Amino acid sequence: MQVRAKRKKAKRTKPKDDRLYTLEVLLIGGPATDKFIRENPVVSRTIQIRGSQTLGDLHDAIFDAFGRDDEHLYDFQIGGKEPHDPKATSYTHPEGTENLFDEPASDAERAAIGSLGLKVKQMFFYWFDFGDDWWHRIKVVAIDDEAPEGKYPTVIKQVGKSPPQYLGWDEEDEEDEED
Repeated sequence: MQVRAKRKKAKRTKPKDDRLYTLEVLLIGGPATDKFIRENPVVSRTIQIRGSQTLGDLHDAIFDAFGRDDEHLYDFQIGGKEPHDPKATSYTHPEGTENLFDEPASDAERAAIGSLGLKVKQMFFYWFDFGDDWWHRIKVVAIDDEAPEGKYPTVIKQVGKSPPQYLGWDEEDEEDEED
């Protein structure tokens, strides 16, 4: 009788995706005033993020980059040609279980950027606050094989001022509330 030695099972580890994605996030819709739009015809932020980070991490970076301070549900739509495209795959806030089309949506907190199959020049959409409807078009500007040391995601370029999150809300309103 031959005795086989027990083999240790190798731990399966998820490979770390060190690619660096450079994404241009352009504000394309929301409740901004006509005056704000005239003064800021282009409002965009360019963000770099590692492939191992998630759409949830990208949401956090966009939230901070646009100076928002009140969390709401959000949704990324990948594979569509325009916002609300039913052909797009929806990745939403973990508390949002369905997208606009009442179809199941994937959890943005679990969707790694590198797992999405993004390509340079590809565009997708980000929808923040399902009541005020802040819409952003995200363009993949570059994908580098390796991210330099540093903290990611990070904003590397800003164009235009950020609009207030709520129409009519500005610093004067905050000062009035303090009095």
